[in-house]
Parts: sequence; C-alpha cells; structure tokens
Amino acid sequence: MRILLAEDEPMLANQIKSVLSTEGLAVDLAVDGAEAQFLGETEPYDVIVLDLGLPIRDGITVLKNLRAGGNDTPILILTARNDWTDRVDGLDAGADDYVTKPFHMAELSARVRAMIRRKAGKANPVFSRNEVSFDSRTNQVMVNNVPINLTAQEIAVLSYLFHNAGRLVSRTELSQHIYQYEGDRVSNTIAVFVNRLRKKLGSDLIETVRGRGYVIKAVA
Repeated sequence: MRILLAEDEPMLANQIKSVLSTEGLAVDLAVDGAEAQFLGETEPYDVIVLDLGLPIRDGITVLKNLRAGGNDTPILILTARNDWTDRVDGLDAGADDYVTKPFHMAELSARVRAMIRRKAGKANPVFSRNEVSFDSRTNQVMVNNVPINLTAQEIAVLSYLFHNAGRLVSRTELSQHIYQYEGDRVSNTIAVFVNRLRKKLGSDLIETVRGRGYVIKAVA
C-alpha cells in the first residue's frame, strides 16, 4: 500500500515515515502544499496524510483542490490547531478523518490501516482464503495456523491483492502501489514476487489472468 505524507516538520515527518514504512507501507514525503497537491494529482495513493499547516499552500486548499479535481483518495488531516472549527472545515472540505497533534504513532497507524480497509470495503482486518490468513494489523501470514515468513515486498504484494480481493489487478497497478515515487517500478518483478508467494502459500491462492494481471477470489 502506498501513502502520501504531507508534513513540513522534519522530525515529525521522519518519525511518521519510519513507523509507516516499518509496517510495510510505501511512503512518499511532501514538505509543502504545492508538492503535496502535485503528487496527489499525478500519483496513485491508497491514503493521503495531510498536515493543515503546510507552507506555500495550506492543507485545506490542497484538500479542496484535490476533491474539486475528482480525487477520492481517503485523506487523514493532521492539525496542531486547537480550534475545533479547523477540524470541521477539514471534514467539510472532504477529509475522511483527522488526528490532532500531539498524537500517539500507534493511533495514527491504526487510523491509516482502517482507512485503507474502508477504501477496499473491508471491515475485518484479518483476510482469509482457503488455508491462508493475513492479519493487516501485524502483517502476519499463516497457512493452516502455521506462521509463514515473507519478505517485505512479498507482504506488500499480498496485502494489496487481499485488500482488492475479487478484483483483477494488473502488474502495473501493483507496481504503482508497492513502490515509492522514486522507487524502481519494474512491473516484471511482480511476477517474481507472485511466484514466490505461490510456493510459500499454495498455488491456488493467486490466480493469473493471462496478459491482464492477478486476482485473489473473494475472501472471508
């Protein structure tokens, strides 16, 4: 899953990026509103974490411009402002949720995960198909209740396919959602990750639609 983080405070931005990256999310960082709007308009994200107090272009303006342009990516706003009207303005402008600074990183992570699930129309954080289960809170994968070790990229591919279960996902789409903006997006490597997942989790979990992509059938 790929996240856009728009935050101009270097220490906080690095802390948030580190935490989300540790959880297997690909995080792009924007340090001002102009960059945040450009990335939000040109790159596919699963969630946008948007500080309201950005330089050059404030977060509310970025939010309004993204929504006016038809961008429906879930947006979590960050604000250090104490005035409740700022939070109301953000929600009314199209934000899906908010966190007020200071906040606990665990809460931010949980809210981001919940927004990703809501976007995918999934309520349960644990995805199951056949003998395979994937806990999106911990990235733990089990087959017949036995833990399976996966690499970070294998987990990223599996997570995206599980969150989009029942829908055909192309190699290009997968590469766009598991790599950062400046990452090496080689769609051919997706086939390598899928083959490894099949060897570890069973050959019938991920189906290939020749020339089009991959799909995990609807999950429990």
